[in-house]
Amino acid sequence: MVLSELFSNPVGAILFLVSIVIAVSVHEFSHAKTADNLGDPTPKLQGRVTLDPRSHLDPMGSLLFLLFGFGWGKPVPYDPYNLKNPRKDAAMIALAGPMSNFGMAIGASILLHIMGLQMAHTSIIGAFLSIFISTNLVLGVFNFVPVAPLDGFRIIGGLVSDDQAEEWYKLERYGFILLLFIILPFAGGRSILQTFISPVISFLTGILIP
Repeated sequence: MVLSELFSNPVGAILFLVSIVIAVSVHEFSHAKTADNLGDPTPKLQGRVTLDPRSHLDPMGSLLFLLFGFGWGKPVPYDPYNLKNPRKDAAMIALAGPMSNFGMAIGASILLHIMGLQMAHTSIIGAFLSIFISTNLVLGVFNFVPVAPLDGFRIIGGLVSDDQAEEWYKLERYGFILLLFIILPFAGGRSILQTFISPVISFLTGILIP
């Protein structure tokens, strides 16, 4: 996505890269900060309670962003034994990431509306805010997919009963295989993931971008 536009639309590609770096960094920081607030010092000890992008960018997730427009950051480690309610607290830690992206998208949308329609569509700031909104929506919605290692998997794990959770977490070992299956494009050039999340992202984008 970015690689193909680097020469045809370099400004747009650069704005997209900046958006990715900010969106991923805040997303992973939110995971780390929430874990720290819930009593687990592991993220802080590993230097993850920071907004420094170097601590949060994942090589594979970043490559997918460049190629397909969606991906993930470096997973934030936490120790469930330091949490009062390990399963539900893990769900809260997972939820913090995508919710930070939706919060940033809403904040950027408010700025766009304050700027006015003309400036929003003609200024470089307006272009950045629009790309920033789209990037955060993609990251937020994508991470709600209930497949490990995405946040949606842990969120579901915190909502189901204890017996159901035991069966649910057995699927974690197959997460990467399932993720590749839904990400890789099939006939027609579209993946299962794009087919299902693109309408959601388009709907939210239509609301937030004037």
